[in-house]
Amino acid sequence: MGRTHSRLTPDLVEFIERQHLFFVATAPLSETGHVNLSPKGLDTFRVIDDRTVAYLDLTGSGIETAAHLQENGRIAVLFCSFDGAPRLVRLHGRGRVVERAHADYDALSARFPAQPGVRGVIVIDVQRISGSCGFGVPLYEYQGDRRQLTDWASRKGPDGIADYAARHNESVDGLPGLETPEDAGRE
Repeated sequence: MGRTHSRLTPDLVEFIERQHLFFVATAPLSETGHVNLSPKGLDTFRVIDDRTVAYLDLTGSGIETAAHLQENGRIAVLFCSFDGAPRLVRLHGRGRVVERAHADYDALSARFPAQPGVRGVIVIDVQRISGSCGFGVPLYEYQGDRRQLTDWASRKGPDGIADYAARHNESVDGLPGLETPEDAGRE
């Protein structure tokens, strides 16, 4: 039932680009640390090439992914088909946070629609690509994106997002998140 792929083929890219939701998993090195699993959406995922993907890191309730990537780089991304034929695609790799001050930020962020509250771009060098059936995933109908996160970030504005990011820049396990949280949300 499961299958691995050496690269992101056009078929896999087309499947990934159709999904409105993806999940990101990371963990600290500490065996007592907390594994993090986060749902993502809002048209924030892009395939860069057949072994590289990226997504916008929007300011939210935690900084776990960025903190874990800063510590060890391990990351997995899961895409599920919630309509049509059942299918799962998993991407395992090494990720890094490209913050606004980084030389690559402008070119990477230009691949995405403008969003308020962007902390940076997560870039993943994909090391393992696997697919499986997804027979256990229920069928759901997509009704649209929730606007609460982007509305909240818009109300806070760039200075409010930067302040929020600076005050919430530590993971639940005490790991530092962004190197320059004061740049989060600024245009």
